[in-house]
Amino acid sequence: MPKLELIEGADDGAIAAWFAGRLRAALAVATDIAVTVPGGSTPFPIFDRLAREELPWQRISVWPGDDRIVAEDHPASNVGKIRARLEPAGARIVPLAEDARPPHFAIAWLGMGGDGHVASLFPNTDPRADDPQPVRRLTPDPLPPEAPFDRLSLTIPALVDSDEIVFVIRGADKRALFDAAAKGEHDLPVARLLRAARHKVTCFC
Repeated sequence: MPKLELIEGADDGAIAAWFAGRLRAALAVATDIAVTVPGGSTPFPIFDRLAREELPWQRISVWPGDDRIVAEDHPASNVGKIRARLEPAGARIVPLAEDARPPHFAIAWLGMGGDGHVASLFPNTDPRADDPQPVRRLTPDPLPPEAPFDRLSLTIPALVDSDEIVFVIRGADKRALFDAAAKGEHDLPVARLLRAARHKVTCFC
């Protein structure tokens, strides 16, 4: 695994400022960039702060790392909530599709579930670092009761095709699970992704 940096105690504002700084650095060496970002409850307050940053948003494409297969106006839609926050700032939001061809990402921002899943790569889906497909349609088992829908998800190869990876995780149990993954103590999806990562990984935890 590449270099891992753990940043403890950062609030939403500090994470948004860090992310904006990394976007500026990427835009300094490229005309346009793409990033992938997570859904779930944790990132959306950060997106709200990030949207207020002075950035050339029209040069940034934003891909969800995964999404529930629902209409964009459905409360469970990740892309709908991402669009509502970042499109008014000028970002181009790219919905996932089974035949999508994701680009190389400047930054892959990920969350992690309490079962070690990343994006919608749940343990039952047996995600592979050599998956030939960049996007998969998947059914979590068990289906989370708050979002009982099939998913589209970027696969491990698509997520690690990035200049850097950042996790934002909250809670002692998730921190312990992430630390164990970084040490190679289990084979959950997050551990598989960390093993496959080629560049720096930052974790706000």
